[in-house]
Amino acid sequence: MSTKLVMNQKRESLINEAISAQEKAYSPYSKFKVGAALLTKSGKIFTGCNVENVSYGMTICAERTAVFKAVSEGHTDFEAIAVSASSDQPIYPCGACRQVLAEFNSKIEIFVNHDEKNYTLLDLLPKSFDQEQLDSKN
Repeated sequence: MSTKLVMNQKRESLINEAISAQEKAYSPYSKFKVGAALLTKSGKIFTGCNVENVSYGMTICAERTAVFKAVSEGHTDFEAIAVSASSDQPIYPCGACRQVLAEFNSKIEIFVNHDEKNYTLLDLLPKSFDQEQLDSKN
């Protein structure tokens, strides 16, 4: 099986998982549903959805929900994440989600519904704050 075919199957599978997770979103204020599907290097998938709060600052994004679920179950080795939203346009992870993903794998693959291009986190967050910068303090 070709590498491209495997990549397309992984992408399609994760996008479908993200779409399913999107349906579970709790978004009574914005009505904007987002789902994410996070693939670990061991092959396990963790899904997440956005969960809003009347105090918008307490809202959590789908991507961070998936990451926090995975970490809470002992998984920190991430390979890819897919994102889907209630929009006909591609919706990319926000800055906070990008930084959280960078904590675990700055080269994680990112698949976005309605965008056929595959990205890595480095494409979307080229100069993230990381341990190396923290260690460089004077």
